[in-house]
Amino acid sequence: MPGVEDKVVIVTGAGGGLGREYAKFLAAEGALVVVNDLGGARDGSGAGSEMADGVVAEITEAGGRAVANYDSVATPEGAAAIVQTALDAFGAVHGVVSNAGILRDTSFVKMTDEQWNAVISVHLHGGYNIIHAAWPHFREQNFGRIVVATSTSGLYGNFGQANYGAAKMGLVGLINTLAIEGAKKNITANAVAPIAATRMTEDIAPKEFLDKLPPEYVAPVVGYLMTEECSDTGDVFVVGGGSVQRVQQFANKGASFAAPPTAAELAARWSEVVDMAGAEPGTNPVG
Repeated sequence: MPGVEDKVVIVTGAGGGLGREYAKFLAAEGALVVVNDLGGARDGSGAGSEMADGVVAEITEAGGRAVANYDSVATPEGAAAIVQTALDAFGAVHGVVSNAGILRDTSFVKMTDEQWNAVISVHLHGGYNIIHAAWPHFREQNFGRIVVATSTSGLYGNFGQANYGAAKMGLVGLINTLAIEGAKKNITANAVAPIAATRMTEDIAPKEFLDKLPPEYVAPVVGYLMTEECSDTGDVFVVGGGSVQRVQQFANKGASFAAPPTAAELAARWSEVVDMAGAEPGTNPVG
């Protein structure tokens, strides 16, 4: 039976929404959970301990084991402090769920450098920071489980979310390489794109649509990817409303040229370049 019994798992951004569900699910399955949350607003402003403390209280009242942390993943120092909380409280760290995130939505023409940098700092830099801080411990113990929160906005695009989409797709690139580098040390790295009703999505989709997407549907997938029994790595899953789908990049046969083509020669064969009939899973040709 797959399990996370006595595994120490850090969940960032766990004070509410999906992160709260991940933390509660993992704790109910026997994991020792570090509930990290800065306690800020959806746009990243403000801070406080109430959100993380509230989730820890929920877990402990239900008989689980958890500890709160309020540091920001946006800095290496904050991420190191989160990992240190796991070590101080439970003596180890076995898994990281990189879930912390903020939104600064606006159309690209109106986007400011501050809106771009703020989102990239929390999502992409934050994912790097927390995983990088835990990575040496994973390697030393020959075990580690990583799940990053990507998004369909990164996989497919969404109006007004250039910053968010770029950060979320960047995390997919990160886990692709971590899956390769971690393979010999029993470290897996996967991504989950949740489709769920949370404060991050409350004004992005209609209420009648969101009512069909409770966040409880996503947590079991994250929990399973944390288990020792699950060896899948480098995969992306879109999860929501009872549906669990794997998403993968494909490459077609394309067109080959014996010499650099002219623009006219390329145009004449462009239909071959874009035709996806018979496409197969893509691989890195230099890997």
